[in-house]
Amino acid sequence: MAGPDGRLRCPWALSTEDYVAYHDEEWGRPVHGDDALYERLSLEAFQSGLSWITILRRRPGFRAAFAGFRIEKVAAFTGEDRERLLADPGIIRNRAKVDATMANAKVLADWAPGELDELIWSFAPEPGAYPVPSSTADVPAVTAESTALSKTLKKRGLRFVGPTTAYALMQACGLVDDHLEACSSRGAR
Repeated sequence: MAGPDGRLRCPWALSTEDYVAYHDEEWGRPVHGDDALYERLSLEAFQSGLSWITILRRRPGFRAAFAGFRIEKVAAFTGEDRERLLADPGIIRNRAKVDATMANAKVLADWAPGELDELIWSFAPEPGAYPVPSSTADVPAVTAESTALSKTLKKRGLRFVGPTTAYALMQACGLVDDHLEACSSRGAR
């Protein structure tokens, strides 16, 4: 669909200015680095059951509350930090998701530098492995790769990383390009 500037975009991107910016500047662009991927994984988990716009608009609050999603810092959070997070109106105050985000940091703090990045990117499908989507109905919610990534992350001790969350991470972080065929951002990664 054409946006107000005439550029063709994925239809979901046109509902708010926040989505337009996110679509044009971030979604589907490669993300590397353990902390950056931990942030995206955490935010996708918080999004579970909610609209992404809810998370996107609260992202500054999440970043402030979770020490910029620096794994080492969040791994050192205490019970007092947990209570602070559960009282913070700038984030989604879901106990299970807060606990998972803190627990995941503790697990990841024991990994070698670059290990999360290498692991996640090892599940990127080969370019052209899937047909280019021509409509939103052609975009999957889960793939064999996201299911395998989810299973591997769970085996390694991470929580709130189901196959749908893993696929949303793959889309957001550029492991797959699910911009529609006519979208001006298609292939921009």
